[in-house]
Amino acid sequence: NKSVPFCQINLSPLGNGSNEVMIRKTGFVAMALFCLALCQSVAASDDVSAHIRAWVERIRTGDCVEIDDCPISSTIVLPALYEKYNYQPIWTNPDSVSQLLSEIEGSFRDGLDPEDYHLTGIRRLQSRLAQAADPEVRAEFDLVLSDSLIRLGYHLLVGKVDPESLDSNWNMKRTLELDPLLELSGAIKSGDVTNLVAGFRPQAAFYHELKQALADHRMLQAQGGWPAVPAGETLKPGMSDPRVAALRQRLVVTGDLDTMDTASQAFDEAVEAGVRRFQQHHGLDDDGVVGKATLAELNVPVEARIDQLRVNLERARWVLHDLPRDFVLTDIAGFQVRYFRDGQPVWSTRSQVGTAYRKTPVFRDRIRYIEFNPTWTVPPTILRQDILPRVKRDPGYLEQKNLRVLDRDGKPVDAAGIDWSLYPARGFPYLLRQDPGPDNALGRMKFMFPNKHAVYLHDTPYQSKFSKTQRTFSSGCIRVEDPYGFAALLLDDKPEWTRARIDEVVDSRKTTRVNLSEPLTVLLLYWTAEVGAGGHVIFRQDIYDRDAGVLAALNSGFSFGDREVVREP
Repeated sequence: NKSVPFCQINLSPLGNGSNEVMIRKTGFVAMALFCLALCQSVAASDDVSAHIRAWVERIRTGDCVEIDDCPISSTIVLPALYEKYNYQPIWTNPDSVSQLLSEIEGSFRDGLDPEDYHLTGIRRLQSRLAQAADPEVRAEFDLVLSDSLIRLGYHLLVGKVDPESLDSNWNMKRTLELDPLLELSGAIKSGDVTNLVAGFRPQAAFYHELKQALADHRMLQAQGGWPAVPAGETLKPGMSDPRVAALRQRLVVTGDLDTMDTASQAFDEAVEAGVRRFQQHHGLDDDGVVGKATLAELNVPVEARIDQLRVNLERARWVLHDLPRDFVLTDIAGFQVRYFRDGQPVWSTRSQVGTAYRKTPVFRDRIRYIEFNPTWTVPPTILRQDILPRVKRDPGYLEQKNLRVLDRDGKPVDAAGIDWSLYPARGFPYLLRQDPGPDNALGRMKFMFPNKHAVYLHDTPYQSKFSKTQRTFSSGCIRVEDPYGFAALLLDDKPEWTRARIDEVVDSRKTTRVNLSEPLTVLLLYWTAEVGAGGHVIFRQDIYDRDAGVLAALNSGFSFGDREVVREP
């Protein structure tokens, strides 16, 4: 803040006379005004920094702090950011402010709420600054912008909803290191906020396809959505019915029917094909008939589909960051298992998952080995709830299912000597085990990732159930339709494990364990919407009623989750 005394400013002689005096006076005045402006600018900057420091000290306490009705949520990243830069204002580049506002306004395209990021507050502070360059308001504006960016980054990097609050078994926790987060100031200074925010989003194509689907459905909403098909008798090919005209109009809106002859009442081949396409895109049996289930899906309003897309975008933010190059993805609600190599799907098969009473859990683990010709020891829940009541009614059930009774040391026990009337009311002191074979509940092989849920992927003798559209038949495990192909892929880096060798081992009925060369990440996830290969959105049944909880939390106000997300050094 020190300025040079005017008396020490040397001006070159310009000659004699009044002109020289006038020029000297003018030079002195100009220099004085420049120095005064410089001092005022430095003083104003110091005032802004002082106000920032005062706010940061309050924020550091962890108490609820509001700046111009904007609650400041970041009590770790924001204070550290300003401390790193000696409490100087960070948002000095007007382009960065403009870009942040644009990203906040556009956050609805991610299914998020722009008001979570102080949109109204930022505009209000902008208006106040335009009226008067108040250092206190300038400091508040800077802090609110930083909190807005941190909030938006938090939601895009880990999700708005804390999945652990909905599922106590959640194990896909993501922690962010503080130091790399502080580098975001470089993008703010250089006017690169747009690319910074883009980098926060999941980079997987799955996410960006869902974003486009959300935009498309919002456009449909703006155009009035789609018409409802009136209730009535089942509509079938060959019929003529006034309701078919409404059906045609409904199918045209979502691209399931190409014809524009929407006034026709004839349920012709084109309409049948359109109904089949619609059914395929909504997890229904594609029989080409509009019964109760298909009618219900046809009449789901566009607003509900928008919510469904938002829910699945949120799920994607939970899990699609930092994926390994190779992994197995089990889509529970989609009844499908996919194998990804180098980030690309190379194999898929249909699956069966847990019933509504024995839901397949969502979690992440690593497949470590394959067991050919496994035995099956009946798990406690299935033993108590299913097997023992059956044996109590029909002692021959054990023989029908090839189940042996063993003591806790694995020694055989004569089933005829057991008083089955005591069970399941009393604790069962034995084990029931099924020997290897084609009728084994696990089929001919299982893919093991030992976990507390006792859930894994395996073969099944119930192959006919794969033809069903809704495949909720298991007790929690994932039944794989093509286990032989899956095993061959997992072992293709072991030359000795050819398909012929796998067949030979299976035919031997000898239990054989084969370790994978490297454990392979497996994700058990739950998607009720995705974009198919043809660009059509596939909406699935919410088989475990999980969407509502996510949506309610997504629509609630902003809050950081209880668990640690940012790790301080």
